[in-house]
Amino acid sequence: MSNYIRYRVPGGCYFFTVNLLERKQKLLTENIELLRYAFRKTKQQRPFYIDTIVILPEHLHCILTLPIGDDDFYYSFPTASLGMQS
Repeated sequence: MSNYIRYRVPGGCYFFTVNLLERKQKLLTENIELLRYAFRKTKQQRPFYIDTIVILPEHLHCILTLPIGDDDFYYSFPTASLGMQS
């Protein structure tokens, strides 16, 4: 795993792209209700604002804004609540 240097800004706006390992799968759109559940569950535990989101069959893009004082974007991203690696 790469050791990326991330710029953390409390209350910042973050862009995410998440890809499936197997790019020919359509898991995100075929399981959209589970993905929605993951976003709802994560927002209950760690509030954030969804500025925009695009969900495609094998990847998604989103821009999230964290609350003032919060810079922990990893645990604010919904795949963390499902036990997936993001």
